[in-house]
Amino acid sequence: MTLRALIFDFDGLIVDTETSSFEMARDAYRRFGHELPADLWQRCVGSHVDVYAHLQELVGAGVDVAAVREQLRAGKRDADARLGPLPGVVELVAAAVAAGVRLAVASSSSRRWVEGHLQRIGALGAFHAVRCRDDVQQAKPAPDVYLAALDGLGVSASEAVAFEDSPNGVRAARTAGIYTVAVPNDVTRGWPFDHADRVIGSLQGVTVRSVDGWLVAASRSA
Repeated sequence: MTLRALIFDFDGLIVDTETSSFEMARDAYRRFGHELPADLWQRCVGSHVDVYAHLQELVGAGVDVAAVREQLRAGKRDADARLGPLPGVVELVAAAVAAGVRLAVASSSSRRWVEGHLQRIGALGAFHAVRCRDDVQQAKPAPDVYLAALDGLGVSASEAVAFEDSPNGVRAARTAGIYTVAVPNDVTRGWPFDHADRVIGSLQGVTVRSVDGWLVAASRSA
């Protein structure tokens, strides 16, 4: 088998925290009489762009956007704490463990956030490496977090496949030289993923054998 490692984004790929993040930002903008710009949100997802800094610029320094953000964030935390893994995640992770394929997470979120949720859904122990924005100088779309994940796994880019839900994430993984599969979610579906090696609708039904086949076919056509 050519495949030695699978690398997963976290938000919107393992757990759908993207929907609540979008709703939180949208509601914050609406409270101040504005609409969240679609292009700004697209730049934000998978990266670490602060949409609330833009909102603060719109409303002016005399308005406390941070207070509204914290109020909305409390509701988001409660909602996210009830979320389970997205379809197909548990099965693919279990199959990879059984096949001896190494696993990592590469995320632009904080380590505390990612590991907390992985622990909550009972998946943390399956991952050999968790690399987050805390571990690198530049978040996605820079490749840093994927290069760190490869290093933590002890594999080369040609032996790994990455799963991403955002164009920023796909760009990061591809720049790191990794075969990248886009798995759009309810927030990112319809966004441009032409730079991904493959686009699928869900992880449900994806097997280690099928992923290895994708990687083998790509290596033969290179």
